[in-house]
Amino acid sequence: MKDQPSPLRETDDEARRLARVLLRSARYAAIAVLDPDTGFPFASRVLLATDIDGVPVILVSKLSAHTKALARDPRASLLTGEPGKGDPLAHGRLTTQCIAEPIEHGHRFHERIRTRFLDRHPKANLYIDFPDFLFFRLKPEQASLNAGFGRAYHLDGGDLIIQSPANEEIAAKAAETVRDLVERHPDVAGALAARLKAPKSASWRICGIDPAGFEIISGDFLLRYEFETLAVDSDHICSNISKIAYSIP
Repeated sequence: MKDQPSPLRETDDEARRLARVLLRSARYAAIAVLDPDTGFPFASRVLLATDIDGVPVILVSKLSAHTKALARDPRASLLTGEPGKGDPLAHGRLTTQCIAEPIEHGHRFHERIRTRFLDRHPKANLYIDFPDFLFFRLKPEQASLNAGFGRAYHLDGGDLIIQSPANEEIAAKAAETVRDLVERHPDVAGALAARLKAPKSASWRICGIDPAGFEIISGDFLLRYEFETLAVDSDHICSNISKIAYSIP
């Protein structure tokens, strides 16, 4: 009996880039946890952001079923990727298996994560500081990318994490970096939206930077752009963004 061919393709840089964009551009995700009472998978929906190293972040109520499940067993899976026109299965999606780490008030990452989350989800300001809410960092362990029919890939958790010595420095200066960039180029977000062929919208703004890229947002629309190489500092990020916005195509 002949061995069946593997349905998986060899993971290449294009697959890694698509997986990172599917994860980092998602404003929400389906999350699956293990019900502590029954052991059955339990699925829900959560708002999603990313930390400076690209690790996905969720904000949840301590009263929710999935939060109680994560407190008992930190294993979780995220499903990201938006269906488009036609067959939903023809569009890319990513399942990321993660280990959840709680980030409560007073944690050294809390303020950074809070700022980045609100930049993407400003309406969360209504409840983000309630005492019964907390963040989880969902560190990727491995992932499965389906980029469409016949295009399946396996990824390691490290393929989705920004492993840069500049992470902390860039995070500390992120708000100042964006503010300075906008002061020099007031139309930079609109120029980026035009260059990236974003949906037409009244106002776009930069809502996140990191060594690997940036996001722009307008209402429910969010676009992620990945740099060709990791930026080494904030000036490098500004230079990259300016070139993307204003260079001749």
